[in-house]
Amino acid sequence: MAGAIASRMSFSSLKRKQPKTFTVRIVTMDAEMEFNCEMKWKGKDLFDLVCRTLGLRETWFFGLQYTIKDTVAWLKMDKKVKKQILDEKIYCPPEASVLLASYAVQAKYGDYDPSVHKRGFLAQEELLPKRVINLYQMTPEMWEERITAWYAEHRGRARDEAEMEYLKIAQDLEMYGVNYFAIRNKKGTELLLGVDALGLHIYDPENRLTPKISFPWNEIRNISYSDKEFTIKPLDKKIDVFKFNSSKLRVNKLILQLCIGNHDLFMRRRKADSLEVQQMKAQAREEKARKQMERQRLAREKQMREEAERTRDELERRLLQMKEEATMANEALMRSEETADLLAEKAQITEEEAKLLAQKAAEAEQEMQRIKATAIRTEEEKRLMEQKVLEAEVLALKMAEESERRAKEADQLKQDLQEAREAERRAKQKLLEITTKPTYPPMNPIPAPLPPDMPSFNLIGDSLSFDFKDTDMKRLSMEIEKEKVEYMEKSKHLQEQLNELKTEIEALKLKERETALDILHNENSDRGGTSSKHNTIKKPQAQGRRPICI
Repeated sequence: MAGAIASRMSFSSLKRKQPKTFTVRIVTMDAEMEFNCEMKWKGKDLFDLVCRTLGLRETWFFGLQYTIKDTVAWLKMDKKVKKQILDEKIYCPPEASVLLASYAVQAKYGDYDPSVHKRGFLAQEELLPKRVINLYQMTPEMWEERITAWYAEHRGRARDEAEMEYLKIAQDLEMYGVNYFAIRNKKGTELLLGVDALGLHIYDPENRLTPKISFPWNEIRNISYSDKEFTIKPLDKKIDVFKFNSSKLRVNKLILQLCIGNHDLFMRRRKADSLEVQQMKAQAREEKARKQMERQRLAREKQMREEAERTRDELERRLLQMKEEATMANEALMRSEETADLLAEKAQITEEEAKLLAQKAAEAEQEMQRIKATAIRTEEEKRLMEQKVLEAEVLALKMAEESERRAKEADQLKQDLQEAREAERRAKQKLLEITTKPTYPPMNPIPAPLPPDMPSFNLIGDSLSFDFKDTDMKRLSMEIEKEKVEYMEKSKHLQEQLNELKTEIEALKLKERETALDILHNENSDRGGTSSKHNTIKKPQAQGRRPICI
């Protein structure tokens, strides 16, 4: 499709068993389709089938384009399809290629989700031209990283919005929508004629990006051809008529057909909408509002679901934490009970040992008194007795000290036992508090936010003329200038993004792999893009007669 959707069309015959049919392949930005066509089908039959399949209603904006002998042409509606083929190439700078790829990913995958769109999810996608990939020393992972960075910024854009942004970028490409034809001027100099939705452009054969001069549709009064000579008459009679020669008569016919089609589209966009178009626009607005409400509803539901999941996760976390605390409290209680039992047993043993020592100390004291009372008759016996008494006193003193130490140890054990029982009491209290806590706290509900004059043309023999209305053209001049100013304001932010990426990857460029178009594009960028077809389309006219020199 041409116009708002770029496509590719190729033909191949089927097996001999079906001699009356052939296959046509249509490739759009996001789909590839094949149709079985009858040999008698005309261009309109195929075009209507494609439009029905794609759900297109504004059919006047679209057409099928192909190439024949290096000449770009449109599929004629009144001729058989079998007699008419497509192969199209448009230069796209690397930074714009990355941005286009990010919108293509948004249209295909929806909003970026790091948990789903993990590294390598674009490995099997063919998003960038091989020319761009070969121009830089960058791995597929590095390209994916840059595409994903922009892809993440497109969050919230629906598929149709992403596709529209894709087309807005594509239409700014220098070669977008331009059909080139080889021509010669009166001096025999080889040139290229470019025909697009903005007007007619004259190019140097070595530079298809920057036109030497442009004729906007609103500044052209008449275009015509006679045999191989083609004439462009500007609206301003002070400007010289531009004439050139093409290689064949059929090329002139094709050029005129393209001019009529593009001019008709140019005029249609600037006329009051028909009732059918008004109805379609109203339906489109209603559908857009419905989709917006649906997206808002889904966003609210998603937000509520995410909030509920977060609340559930928090409750599960708190429940797990409480279970861990209860387990730890039980373990602490068991340890406290075991410690209390051990301390009680040890205290009892200590008390018994203290009693036994006290008893032995008393027996020793009695023995000492008995010895003192015993009469010792001899000095030796007396000395021995004194020694035994001394030993008994020392033993009694030691036993008294040991008894006192054991008594103190028993007191300490009693104190430890008391503390252990207090710790046991606190552990039981903690366990009681944990087991009496509510498992799930109350949840607060999340509030839901709620065509008058048509141009004429005459065909006489091998000559054809096409006139434009002067009044229409004069009226359109101011409209076009206003549209251009508004468009430049909207494009400012986009251009800043593209320049940022271009600067980032410039250091990785392999200069020796640059093509002629790369060099021309860079020269235009260095000059600030002042020579693009969009900027040469409208220039102030000097007073007096202005010659055109090509």
